[in-house]
Amino acid sequence: MTKAEIIELLSEKHKIAKAKAETVVNTVFDSITDSLVNGGRTEIRGFGTFENRAYKAKKGRNPKTGEIIDVKAKKLPFFKTGKQLKTDLQKVLKD
Repeated sequence: MTKAEIIELLSEKHKIAKAKAETVVNTVFDSITDSLVNGGRTEIRGFGTFENRAYKAKKGRNPKTGEIIDVKAKKLPFFKTGKQLKTDLQKVLKD
């Protein structure tokens, strides 16, 4: 599902203008982004948690040449699925 599809669904389901639905969706995404940029985390109960994860420096390999290279330490965004979402997905995927 794309961002545009989420906006369309929100607009139709709650009978609001697409512009208003787009503002709502952008506000949610911007809030999550701002939280991550500022080193925080965002928890949406039942859905999941967005947070930054730190990864240590390591030795890597260039797959094209086979050359050993140094991979610097970094922080990347990470999403951990919430318990309710896991349960819902397991029910659907079980069938």
